[in-house]
Amino acid sequence: MIEYVSTRNKDIRVRSGKAILDGQASGGGLYVPADLEAIKADWRGIIKLDFRGMAKAIWNIFFDDYGEEAIDRLVEASYKDKFSAQDITPLVKAGDAYVLELWHGPTSAFKDVALSALPNLMSAARGMNGFTDDIMILTATSGDTGSAAIQGFRDVPGTGIIVFYPHGGVSDTQRLQMVTPDSANVTACAIRGNFDDAQTGVKKLFREIPRPVEGVALSSANSINIGRLVPQIVYYFSAYAQLVKSGAITEGDKIDFVVPTGNFGDIMAGWYAFKMGLPVSRLVCASNKNDVLTEFLNTGHYDRKREFYKTTSPSMDILVSSNLERLLWYICGPEHTLSYMKQLEETGEYQITDDELFEMQKVFTGVFASDEDGAAAIKGVFESDGYLMDTHTSIAWACMEKYRSGDSPEGTVSFGTDAAATVVLSTASPYKFSAAVLEALGEELTGSDEENMKKVRGITGAEVPSGLAGIFAKPVIHKDVIDISAMKSYVIEKCTKQG
Repeated sequence: MIEYVSTRNKDIRVRSGKAILDGQASGGGLYVPADLEAIKADWRGIIKLDFRGMAKAIWNIFFDDYGEEAIDRLVEASYKDKFSAQDITPLVKAGDAYVLELWHGPTSAFKDVALSALPNLMSAARGMNGFTDDIMILTATSGDTGSAAIQGFRDVPGTGIIVFYPHGGVSDTQRLQMVTPDSANVTACAIRGNFDDAQTGVKKLFREIPRPVEGVALSSANSINIGRLVPQIVYYFSAYAQLVKSGAITEGDKIDFVVPTGNFGDIMAGWYAFKMGLPVSRLVCASNKNDVLTEFLNTGHYDRKREFYKTTSPSMDILVSSNLERLLWYICGPEHTLSYMKQLEETGEYQITDDELFEMQKVFTGVFASDEDGAAAIKGVFESDGYLMDTHTSIAWACMEKYRSGDSPEGTVSFGTDAAATVVLSTASPYKFSAAVLEALGEELTGSDEENMKKVRGITGAEVPSGLAGIFAKPVIHKDVIDISAMKSYVIEKCTKQG
């Protein structure tokens, strides 16, 4: 039996259905499996299954209170006929590495893998827990979570969703994906601030108004919700299975994963896969110019009191990486984690011990790359291999090259790698960031995302995902822009209308 405990209060213990409904534990903690031994799995058996079979096997471990029959039904409802790729997350060879394409879902971003699942998991959890209130999903997004969450939760009975995104901090294509859906239960709202402001505001609302009005409860679609995180574990197993099936590695060989990350959720899913038994050598945490995680994984010092940069990889423009708290809980223990989170809130920084850092560095390596590094990777890989990457995947590729060459940040600690292959996680279609991709290829911009998208298609021949092709013809429905201080009253107003 899997129990979930709050990272900030060891006395808060629930089963998975309740953890998914809550999204975040009271007091601000995140839910984590209390016993890592309980998630150990027959990884050799799992990789012999197709993607949906792997999902069923992994969900049955983490969500064991649902029951196998319900899990079978929920996986089928989440993935059948929703992705353009037969393998859901296909693996493509580029140069001497492999790219795991996670963007073949409805909104052309990796968040679709989990957010096609979360609404189904949440709906089932309502019945399991006798939950009769309506649910209002609150989500802060740096770009991709918002559109994927809207797509997943739109028109779900008894559920509304409010997405907060940084005004001027996402690509125009990302913005249009959020502001054009016309479902009655969907709201997208820009905030005058960055992603960290939005995320901090949302987490504060969970603490202050968990039930904003009578009959409506808040929950989360961000990766702070364990129901968002667990489905992401599946594609690590899928990548390994595809390598074995293709003959690129032998079953039992270790591999490296290079993960572009800002909120630490995607790479945390990889760590859970590793703890389940998947043969992983290194998890390379790839950051852009907002390199707070690189500094932390090399020095143990987390410091959000730094300049915030808007980059060409906006989904990684984050200085407060919420899911890192989960790793801290396992490595540093409950007491230290609580202390570190308090220090972060009060002073903006904390320092873990040398022993704690050493344990993290056994698996994790932190590397960062600039916009220029990413642009060079887009151009170089396309010219040498004919493979087109988006601006986030290219940051990961550039970080992989730095890690391999030893050109990592000063102070980087490396335990070396015995990996038989390297997999770079590709988190979005290049067409979500057409302007930056065009510039990286050395081409002039045309003035609009729509025209830039057409120009990229003409130059590269890469297919435009169907979900993006018609986005520019849709009318804008959601036009609100608010100050951070207005988030509370805004949510109460929307919940009042829902209730």
